[in-house]
Amino acid sequence: MLHAITLQALKDIVGPGGWLETTADTAPYCHDFRNLYAGTTPLVLRPDSVHGVANILTLCTSSRISVVPYGGNTSYCGGATPRAKHAEIVLSLERLKRIRDVDAAGYTITVDAGCTLASVQAAATESRRYFPLSLGSEGTCQIGGNLSTNAGGTAVLRYGMMRDLVLGLEVVLPDGSVLNQLTKLRKDNTGYDCKQLFLGAEGTLGVITGACLKLFPQPNDYITALIAVDGLAAAVQLLETIRNQFGDSLEAFEYIPRAAYELVLKHCSQTVFPFDHPYSGYVLLELATSALASEYTALLESFLEVHLADRTIRDVVLARSGLQRDNLWLLRESIPRAQTLEGASIKHDISLPIAQLGPFSDKARSIIDRLLPQARVVAYGHVGDGNLHFNISPPVNTIKGSTEERAFLSRQKDVTCELLDLVTSFNGSFSAEHGIGQLKVPELERYEDPTALQLMRVIKQAIDPLNIMNPGKVIASLPVKRLET
Repeated sequence: MLHAITLQALKDIVGPGGWLETTADTAPYCHDFRNLYAGTTPLVLRPDSVHGVANILTLCTSSRISVVPYGGNTSYCGGATPRAKHAEIVLSLERLKRIRDVDAAGYTITVDAGCTLASVQAAATESRRYFPLSLGSEGTCQIGGNLSTNAGGTAVLRYGMMRDLVLGLEVVLPDGSVLNQLTKLRKDNTGYDCKQLFLGAEGTLGVITGACLKLFPQPNDYITALIAVDGLAAAVQLLETIRNQFGDSLEAFEYIPRAAYELVLKHCSQTVFPFDHPYSGYVLLELATSALASEYTALLESFLEVHLADRTIRDVVLARSGLQRDNLWLLRESIPRAQTLEGASIKHDISLPIAQLGPFSDKARSIIDRLLPQARVVAYGHVGDGNLHFNISPPVNTIKGSTEERAFLSRQKDVTCELLDLVTSFNGSFSAEHGIGQLKVPELERYEDPTALQLMRVIKQAIDPLNIMNPGKVIASLPVKRLET
């Protein structure tokens, strides 16, 4: 239990309107997005300045109070949820939401960490520039969270992950000191690149309060197509040929298996299936062009005609309007919601070398058939960058909350262990874009290179020796030993 005097001092730092303490007010901050974790907190702090964040961490360090940085609460791994019975303070960045500067000539934007992704996209657009990170949660997720989890999304193929979109950071360290490296420079070789420590650290080393991000020229238009293919291996083959033809104009290449579309059509009435009959799988691809869209459309149509003729692809729908483009993307973006409405599922966020996606999928299917007969594999995602959301749903007609569904979920540990062992054998990763949080700490301990894991512990100990920053996330509470030489 935290001392009342300390709690009052924290309230005084943020002032009226800057804190919440009743159970009703703090409850939304104590549950994660997927309702996997529920914790408690005596106080939610909502500072509106970097100075306020610094003062909070200074006091929390001196009083040995743990702090959980909180953004838009869209984490799939419980990374922003306080633990139960630990008296952890939640530090919400929601009032730090200024667009500090847009440098159109330099193609940069400097923002507070509490800005939503959508607001940053809009500010870039107003200046005739483009910020390419795109996520289903962009109206809610915050830039600080995107940075702290190294978010991916649909445009990684062309622009890279979130760490590839950052030029500079402002970070408040556990002792209250401020690392101010909000540089706009694209060339700055001055020793260690300190900002990289905080990208993907999930608030375990400090609190990101500001960022300078890269902008890009606005595409003149998008060309979007939904293509029917004979499964994942055929999609990978198509990816190679279309990249050879269109290069960096290819911005998105999403794979959707038949099982995923069936769930979408069952549960999302606003979606429209554009083909006369179902196929094994589908690719949603998008070209972004600064040239005349008509020229690129003609090139794409010619490309698709050739591959329809040789049966590399089975069918295709080309969006002819903005509304049609939106409808095609709605099919892809509705998959998580449809799977949730269907019932429980066993989820994995994995990445593999692109050429190995087909062989991996075949072997993974054998594992699922052996351990969970009749289960449905819903493996979809950003195939253009090797990322699959390899989810497993119970057999058809399994009732939500039933004994059969509980029996299915009881096999999760065994299934996940074998599946992730297989991922590792293919030189893949068990965590592609969702981070570690609380959920995947055991997997990090099991699969990460031991030297890398030990180095993480050493860095954590050096920057946050009292372990007040988001304890229990990413790095397990283990004693730190000297690195072997």
